[in-house]
Amino acid sequence: MLAPQALQSASVLGHGAVSGVIPLNDENLPTSRPVITLGLMIALGCVFIWELALDPTRREAAMHMFGVTPALLFGNVPASALHAQVPVWLTPVSAMFLHGGALHLAGNLLYLWIFGDNVEDAMGRIRFILFYLSCGAIAAWAHAATAPDSMIPMIGASGAISGVLGAYLVLYPNARVLVLIPLGLFAEMVYLPAVVVLGFWFLLQIVSAHFADAGAPGVAWMAHVAGFAAGIALLPLFKDRGGRRGRYGRPRK
Repeated sequence: MLAPQALQSASVLGHGAVSGVIPLNDENLPTSRPVITLGLMIALGCVFIWELALDPTRREAAMHMFGVTPALLFGNVPASALHAQVPVWLTPVSAMFLHGGALHLAGNLLYLWIFGDNVEDAMGRIRFILFYLSCGAIAAWAHAATAPDSMIPMIGASGAISGVLGAYLVLYPNARVLVLIPLGLFAEMVYLPAVVVLGFWFLLQIVSAHFADAGAPGVAWMAHVAGFAAGIALLPLFKDRGGRRGRYGRPRK
């Protein structure tokens, strides 16, 4: 998630390059078509195209209308005419579908595509969408709690997708993930266990959240941390009662 300022913070997304390790694929083919995961990706792409069609003034207004503004969420300031157009209680959900730029969106889509299909497979479609939205909402509230007087809106699907990563780590810790490791002018592709890739990613989110100013524009690190933790905590409630679905080890074609 990003707390945008004039829509110029898209390149500082926590998913992907910021971690120093970029996942490309996993050897964990789901047993069913990931309808919800694909639907979410299409929805995020369509909303971003809508954003691009707006002029800068209207686009900025959309961020304030649909984004999560901590001070409004906690009722610390009265809502302006602009903010009042969208119920404040709905913004933790609406904010998940907005992005601050192409890199912001691309990073989220990459992680959702690699890890979302298997979590959806393990939960079933209805449970998965409820899980996804719940993690995103929890992440938004957690970020807002760290800066309750902030008027900077937060946008992005990173909190919800962080929940997906947390669930994946518990479900498939030994799944092999193909990652790209930048090495100066060169890069190397290697397979690493999911517990290493996602564990390292989560550690970086904790460190970044500790040193970041929650009330300043930029990456909403605490939303990543809270979303990931929510994913782990909520997994027992949403996992398919019939047992874990999906078979680890089959390469994705």
